[in-house]
Amino acid sequence: MQRSSERSSKGKGTSVWAEVAARGTPLAERLRAVRDVTRNLAEPLSAEDCAIQSMPDASPVKWHLAHTTWFFETFIVSKAAPERAPFHPAFRVLFNSYYNAVGEKHPRPQRGLLSRPSLDEVLAYRAHVEDALLELIAANRLDAAMLRLVELGIQHEQQHQELILTDLKHMLSCNPLKPVYRKTWPLTSIQTMPAAWIRVAGGEKRIGHEGAGFSLDDFEIASRPVTHGDFIDFIEDGGYRRPELWLSMGWDTVNARAWEAPLYWEKRDGEWHTFTLHGMVPVERNTPVCHVSFFEGDAFARWAGARLPTEAEWEVASQRASPEGNFQESGALHPLALREAPAAGEIAQMFGDVWEWTRSDYAPYPGFRIAEGAVGEYNGKFMVNQYVLRGGSCATPASHIRATYRNFFPADARWQFSGVRLARDA
Repeated sequence: MQRSSERSSKGKGTSVWAEVAARGTPLAERLRAVRDVTRNLAEPLSAEDCAIQSMPDASPVKWHLAHTTWFFETFIVSKAAPERAPFHPAFRVLFNSYYNAVGEKHPRPQRGLLSRPSLDEVLAYRAHVEDALLELIAANRLDAAMLRLVELGIQHEQQHQELILTDLKHMLSCNPLKPVYRKTWPLTSIQTMPAAWIRVAGGEKRIGHEGAGFSLDDFEIASRPVTHGDFIDFIEDGGYRRPELWLSMGWDTVNARAWEAPLYWEKRDGEWHTFTLHGMVPVERNTPVCHVSFFEGDAFARWAGARLPTEAEWEVASQRASPEGNFQESGALHPLALREAPAAGEIAQMFGDVWEWTRSDYAPYPGFRIAEGAVGEYNGKFMVNQYVLRGGSCATPASHIRATYRNFFPADARWQFSGVRLARDA
């Protein structure tokens, strides 16, 4: 689980701030809807698809299905209804994100060894815990603290919905057959949209869910994300071969891993192609570039004579952006090109399509306190070498994102739908 958040709105092209409707929906109905989405994401997959772990930072789909259920059973059902026997006593350790398959403290690398329990048993586990939880809600047996944990569990599951798609994409890309998850290509009509610089006035601003005052200088931010075409120009200008463009650790990473292009790219007959959840397709120059690391984004920005925005700059600029976007519910599961040029002064595609790297490290805001007990794992993952990303992606549930949402990943991470928006001093 990568981040903490709160809800906003739901549906294709829906406002990320339309929270009133979401808050008016009965909790049980919202819980059931989110759980159904997770099952639907796994529905096209075989049991074999759901069992494979393609890299240490990813998890098998089956593990995601079970771990999100573990959360509800461990933190809510077992506490509110201790008379209920657990579905399987071993699952309390097996699907805890801090333990591996043999109960040792080690969070991820051995999850792909879980050939048992079967996918059918995991789905039965989901149904068992779901029924218990819905009964507790219907019987008003959950106090205010427990109801807040249900809300946290819903948000936690939505995070894992996105991870299911990103981890699945990486796993399928490792198969020489380049299998298709959902075949709906091409996704939309394409036309070239030039980028522009949008000036954002300085002064005191307030950011974050509750707000905190501080002073900013004027800056400019790009009217759209960096596109695949922009990145091809960077590659053709020797971007991956020019050490002066890279942070020292980034240059070491480029050489150690032989990076020549974003993740999933390969050349076929002299043209760049990329792997998507719709299969292998030609790289479309006008869609936002994705699957680039912080190191690549920073190098591109330096090549372009710009820089990455801070997360404060990004959040302030987002107040001028449309809160609609291409989220998971659109079914595209890939960044989309702009359909029309932004109006003068408008900032496009800040929400959905690709997570946008900022140059800010992932540190707690002043006054933050980690929740007591094991549940503190879900809101206190502040670490070194983690950078903040903003805005959500084409794999993010629309009802899960908001302007203040802080995602975070290591500087070398590329398997998420991570992209770049440029900024510069005014």
